[in-house]
Amino acid sequence: MKQNWHDLLFAHWEVATEQVRRLVPASLDLDLFNGKAYVAVAPFHMSGIRARMLPALPGLRRFPELNVRTYVRYRGIPGVYFFSLDAANLAAVWSARFAYGLPYFHAEMSARSSAEAIDYSSRRKQTGDPHSHSGAEFRGRYWPVSEPKVREKDSLEYFLTERYCLYAVRRARLFRAAIHHLPWPLQDAGAEIELNTMATTAGIELPQSKPLLHFSRFLEVLIWGPEHLVIR
Repeated sequence: MKQNWHDLLFAHWEVATEQVRRLVPASLDLDLFNGKAYVAVAPFHMSGIRARMLPALPGLRRFPELNVRTYVRYRGIPGVYFFSLDAANLAAVWSARFAYGLPYFHAEMSARSSAEAIDYSSRRKQTGDPHSHSGAEFRGRYWPVSEPKVREKDSLEYFLTERYCLYAVRRARLFRAAIHHLPWPLQDAGAEIELNTMATTAGIELPQSKPLLHFSRFLEVLIWGPEHLVIR
């Protein structure tokens, strides 16, 4: 599957390792940077979504998405583990849940981009799903404050963003999906976050400290189908 990601903010917080460990499946190792765990809230919007060799799907061409994620390894292979993924398109939510086993939720969302900043809001809808956490909300604006550049391989920024697979657990079975893209053209960023309960509803208490902020204007992404991993 091909996707284009636009106007993405990485807002990262350092969190207590034990807090993350109890929420991540035991089959996955936490991936730590200098012994520290990180959680990200990442709002953006997508376009050009299509399966391989097919045109963009009607009704799925462009919509906002917001992820809450951390970093894991399985047999030494680093990747991303998602606590939640909110999207404004219901068909995309159910398709991703079915195909990848990811914790997608339907939300009322808005992403307005201007020359100065991106104004973003998300409020998860009540769907009857006991795991939907209808109080999950995000409101804020963010903007780049530097020129784009690719980060050094030993840097924290590289560790947090250059991830080329995702992991998911469905019915006690572990899956991995490969992701391909060019290195992130990251810009340092500023943000005014008015409301953020996205991590709280997943069971994570973010610290009051200012997050580490990075911005990316555009990235083309390829995502492969999930591979079932045999847990030993």
